[in-house]
Amino acid sequence: MRVPDFLTIRDFTTAELQHLLDLARDIKAHPSDFGDSLKGKALALIFEKPSLRTRVSFDAGIHQLGGFSIYLSPAEINLGKRESVYDVAKNLERMVQGIMIRTFAHEIVEKMAEWASIPVINGLTDSSHPCQAMADFLTILEHKGRLAGLKLAYVGDSNNVSNSLMFAAARFGTHIAIASPEGYQPAPALLEWTRAEGAKTGSVCTVTADPAEAVDGADVVYTDTWASMGQEAEADARKAVFRPYQVNARLFARARPDALFMHCLPAHRGDEVTDEVIDSPNSVVFDEAENRLHVQKAILLELMK
Repeated sequence: MRVPDFLTIRDFTTAELQHLLDLARDIKAHPSDFGDSLKGKALALIFEKPSLRTRVSFDAGIHQLGGFSIYLSPAEINLGKRESVYDVAKNLERMVQGIMIRTFAHEIVEKMAEWASIPVINGLTDSSHPCQAMADFLTILEHKGRLAGLKLAYVGDSNNVSNSLMFAAARFGTHIAIASPEGYQPAPALLEWTRAEGAKTGSVCTVTADPAEAVDGADVVYTDTWASMGQEAEADARKAVFRPYQVNARLFARARPDALFMHCLPAHRGDEVTDEVIDSPNSVVFDEAENRLHVQKAILLELMK
């Protein structure tokens, strides 16, 4: 891989991303073959936002590869306040072999990668969630056997997850339909990049305010919470706006009969998705969660070996 850090899907070619998926599948199928791959190497885990899946999957992942992790909470660093991003990067590069950071502004991970001489992995920012998207596309590949030509419908708030799904869809030749209310749709610059890059792989990206239009004939239906971390004060107002975007049985029935239901979790049952959908045989939400582990092990192996 040409890029020493994993910050956004946009940094990588289709071939590089496919290599990561192939490696993740190999690691998943033969975990014992990789048990000493990162023996003795340390990964710093910086969390400015709370997490279940990111914390457990990176912690377990580095241990299963023979390395170990050091958890750093907001109270221990208070990034950018108690200690500058530059100073944190320059300290950590002398003590550990990799950094995973889960934070707010995407600029923070960019600066960390610029100033640290060791690999930096984006565990989530307000604008991008590349590890999640890679786990999602691994899950789709496992269940559908291909990525190119499929239709992925994303229903709800256009956020860091939908941004990364758009980027991955463009790289893998997957069609993506985004259904979001006016004022909550993807940024024009991100759409422009997605459509330009998608033209090279046959991917088509559409945006609509009509969830039924997006879901019609979809192979995958995806949703996320209506209020992300940091938007809690807007939660009640957002519920009113997004209520017509709930993925319920009636909406899901517009997709193909064998369509997958996906959600990056945590889910607010009864809001963005109903129990009858998330608990249905079509739901693969826990496959996605597990695949965070395998994809991130592939990323760690590529960057830290």
